[in-house]
Amino acid sequence: MARIETPKRIRGTQDIFGDEQRRFAHVLDTFDRVRRLYCFQRLEIPIFEATGVFARSMGETSDVVSKEMYTFEDRGGDSLTLRPEFTAGIARAYITEGWQQYAPLKLATSGPTFRYERPQKGRFRQFHQIDAEIIGAAEPAADVELLVLADQLLHELGIAEGVTLQLNTLGDAETRDAWRTALVAHFLKHKEMLSEDSQTRLIKNPMRILDSKDPRDRPIADSAPDIDAYLTEEAAAFFKAVTDGLDAAGVKWTRNSRLVRGLDYYRHTAFEFVTDRLGAQGTVLAGGRYDGLIGSLGGTETPGVGWAAGVERLAMLIEEPVAERIEVYVVVEDDHAQHDGVRATAALRRAGFVVALLASGSPRKRFDKAVKANPKSLLSLGFADGSTTTRLKVFDGEGSPIEAVLADLGWS
Repeated sequence: MARIETPKRIRGTQDIFGDEQRRFAHVLDTFDRVRRLYCFQRLEIPIFEATGVFARSMGETSDVVSKEMYTFEDRGGDSLTLRPEFTAGIARAYITEGWQQYAPLKLATSGPTFRYERPQKGRFRQFHQIDAEIIGAAEPAADVELLVLADQLLHELGIAEGVTLQLNTLGDAETRDAWRTALVAHFLKHKEMLSEDSQTRLIKNPMRILDSKDPRDRPIADSAPDIDAYLTEEAAAFFKAVTDGLDAAGVKWTRNSRLVRGLDYYRHTAFEFVTDRLGAQGTVLAGGRYDGLIGSLGGTETPGVGWAAGVERLAMLIEEPVAERIEVYVVVEDDHAQHDGVRATAALRRAGFVVALLASGSPRKRFDKAVKANPKSLLSLGFADGSTTTRLKVFDGEGSPIEAVLADLGWS
């Protein structure tokens, strides 16, 4: 008989369980609670889109599109791609579903995303993101709202200490064009000294040279012209309104004039929350304003701003959440009381209690086993004189609302 090969987990994926799952769930639960405070509506979008949605939104020459996307042809011959991020899919939905009538829209979502890259600490090929967007609001107040939301999320997760908000402006279209021209002229003077990647970027995406980590590029990037010399009055006023809003909300920030976004549809605010607690992969949340994105996808020109954060990275930073404690352990100490055990468990759960039922194994050991689980209360069911007897032990304080449930069952 042929030996059946044991299946293996695909490289770059993960099975989330136990302590790790509790951290993961804590991030999602906290995000959901905080987004409600800011009146962000939850939405769900498909896990895959037409490949063109991501190619146009992220740039044909970007590393994500050219090297990292999971793209396949379906049976109908259409090219589809598993989402590498959320924003493009949300922008597509805004266009195709006619959501313009609801603008401005404050939206939040979460779920798995996919990129084919080298797995490392906090980075997977199937990973998970939380995402928040405001579409249809051109005012700097929208940028402030999103940044304050992100800041509160990090505080409520208990990981804000040691995380820094780095902020920059990319200006308006006029600013960006002038700065890009100046950058190209600067980098051309030093072209032979640049790394191979940056020489390629000089042609395709020169702004990305500014955030190169290659030691050969750093002196050239550090001496490049600063965007402030090219800001229009309108762009400077927009950035000041954002920083003034953050100051008013009590959100600390620092300027990083080398923080960029390479694609032309990005405007004004760009930001990252960074930490040194994750090694080389120090960004825990990042985003910016993308006023030109929806227009580039074929929709009416519509402003937008948003951010995303990796759930795994956030989970790595938080303290381990306490495992949920069982509120009531129902112990069937006599097998004749099995049905009453099921009856009591169902009634208590309907009343809102977290309940575990222990009705298997050695009847003599069940009570001791339940006590070791450290529940708040323990309900023991025995059997005597042809009827079920109850024994309620409350470990936390005197009295218990469980007694009311027992009374409804006709037990005292």
